[in-house]
Amino acid sequence: MYGTNAWLQRQRKSDLIDLAEFVGLTGYEGQRKVDLEASLDEYLADNAAQFANEPRLVPYYNSRAKAAGSPTKRELAPRDDALKVVRRRVTRATSEILAPDVSPSPSPSQSPSPSPPPTSSPLAVVLETRTPARNLSLANRISLPATPAEVAEVVDRSASAVRTRVTSIYQESGITEGAHAVQETLSTVGSIIFTITLFELYCLRPEVLPGRYAFTVPSIPALGTGPMPVYVPDMFLVLSSSFWSPVLTWVATALVIPSIFGYFYNLSATSHAPRRGRPARRDYDVDPLTFSIVKGLVSLVVLGQKVTFSGYPSDQSINRINSAIYGGWRGIVTGAAVSALVSIYDAVLRK
Repeated sequence: MYGTNAWLQRQRKSDLIDLAEFVGLTGYEGQRKVDLEASLDEYLADNAAQFANEPRLVPYYNSRAKAAGSPTKRELAPRDDALKVVRRRVTRATSEILAPDVSPSPSPSQSPSPSPPPTSSPLAVVLETRTPARNLSLANRISLPATPAEVAEVVDRSASAVRTRVTSIYQESGITEGAHAVQETLSTVGSIIFTITLFELYCLRPEVLPGRYAFTVPSIPALGTGPMPVYVPDMFLVLSSSFWSPVLTWVATALVIPSIFGYFYNLSATSHAPRRGRPARRDYDVDPLTFSIVKGLVSLVVLGQKVTFSGYPSDQSINRINSAIYGGWRGIVTGAAVSALVSIYDAVLRK
């Protein structure tokens, strides 16, 4: 751009406005950045004697001196002066057209005189429709972080807000309370014995109630899945002896006999001295240590050694149980040993 100081071109519009206020320039309100540059350039050039020693304006006059010393600039100086004169006239005409009408409103007795419609020169239209200047004025109105420190501060504030929101959602969901409740429920000897028994029953179910085809889930192309057959337990086998024979054998060896011995041989009932006129306090109705020891011994004798009483249970039922449960009778004895160790550990902690 000819005729405009290079140092002024590098300044933002807000800096140019501050500079105009500093040097006392008037009539710059509403001007675009390119017009404000031209006005400041003309004003500072005319008042060089007054502002030449101002530290804030030293870069401007140095840039002007360098530009004046260039041969190309000296050759284009008359053309630049002509362009500056045209630009100033266009700027004044545009300011007069766009300035709000502050003249007093005419009285009813006075009729307003018709004024001719404003006309604009082709050069003014070109200057008004210049897209780069409009884009620069729009960029000056957008507030962006000026330094890397401000950018880091904005990022930290956003990350802190996200962490606060995630923490509040997690606390409102009640996950922590639910996890503590589940932990308190499972952290008992009874829960561990129940888990071991439930695992044995889960392994025994396919043997006594095998799956029977029910229907097929059709394929879903959107999910990329093929047809999936669905099997449900054959509940009609409950009416047959093939179901009750192994089930009753497992119930007797894993639950009934150990529970009877654990109820009568309850070591926790004698661990607390009874008060006068009051029965002894029991920690468990069925002693878990006695239950585990008896379960392991009965499983070893009946399922491992296949000892029967008057032909009961049958060898076929024992074989089905050993083939169904993980590890056979050794797996049952291992589970009983685990529950016995947990019972001893719980008794030590209670002391």
